[in-house]
Amino acid sequence: MPECWDGEHDIETPYGMLHVVIRGAPKGNKPAILTYHDVGLNHKLCFNSFFHNEDMQEITKHFVVCHVDAPGQQIGASQMPQGYQYPTMDQLAGMLPSVVQHFGFKSILGIGVGAGAYILAKFALIFPDLVEGLVLLNIDPNGKGWIDWATGKLSGFTSALPDTVLPHLFSQEELMNNTELVQSYRQQINNTVNQVNLQLFWNMYNSRRDLEMNRTGTIINAKTLKCPVMLVVGDNAPAEEGVVECNSKLDPTNTTFLKMADSGGLPQLTQPGKLSEAFKYFLQGMGYIAYVKDRRLSGGPVPSASMTRLARSRTASLTSGSSIESSRIRGFTHSDSNEGQVSHTMEVSC
Repeated sequence: MPECWDGEHDIETPYGMLHVVIRGAPKGNKPAILTYHDVGLNHKLCFNSFFHNEDMQEITKHFVVCHVDAPGQQIGASQMPQGYQYPTMDQLAGMLPSVVQHFGFKSILGIGVGAGAYILAKFALIFPDLVEGLVLLNIDPNGKGWIDWATGKLSGFTSALPDTVLPHLFSQEELMNNTELVQSYRQQINNTVNQVNLQLFWNMYNSRRDLEMNRTGTIINAKTLKCPVMLVVGDNAPAEEGVVECNSKLDPTNTTFLKMADSGGLPQLTQPGKLSEAFKYFLQGMGYIAYVKDRRLSGGPVPSASMTRLARSRTASLTSGSSIESSRIRGFTHSDSNEGQVSHTMEVSC
């Protein structure tokens, strides 16, 4: 990939044009880090705080990064013409092979939030050979029931679009307190994302179907994600129940569940340092980083074997009484009595 590809690009796909931003250049045979934002956001609103974090920049020196904006969601996007049929969630996933092929990526490490997490999971189910690993924040694998859909429609009629989307992004506590972050994002969603285009994406996300995946052995011909997965959700985030549900559908031997306390609905914005650190360990466990050097510890590099995985079931979880700086991430295993397998969770107190 030539150096001049660093920057913004519009990629032609079978389902329309896709705006992507490339940062850096490929490093050997390493996969590209590919991001996909949540509905209501774009790659800048969703990921700038995370990728500008000092620890994350230490990681991205070793990878090319590809930020994908859903059709019409990028800053400055033209309004979709009247009658435009927005791509379905399946079609949005089906646009990504064109991006991979265009830039000559051999494979990707996906980081997705909300709707973007759903799209990347769908992509990995359809094209497993193109995905080395996934970090999925706030994923809800379930389609909306008609009651939820009708409630959302009614809310859309009675509220401004940003105020309809905000409860999807932020916790009830954040909304009730009308935090500075909520105020900022209400304004930015209103001013920097085309509202007609956002409505189209919002409607399509709320029309999604269940992700067709189930843990091996639970049903005949069960299909689930084959790559290593790190699930992430904030404590009391609106997506918490969906992420727990997703965890139950994945292979517990290659799934890590990171539950972040005091991080609100969007941990990549409120706790970018903690999430960057967890991402380091995730990559280290996959063999892409030889060791992790934590600048906050005096003990030197952390060996690969210390990639910590904690277990969690719906009935057992870690208490969040200590901080990651003082205790690191403590190991804990839990044997699932139904399957005799070990699941993995990190629960972090901030």
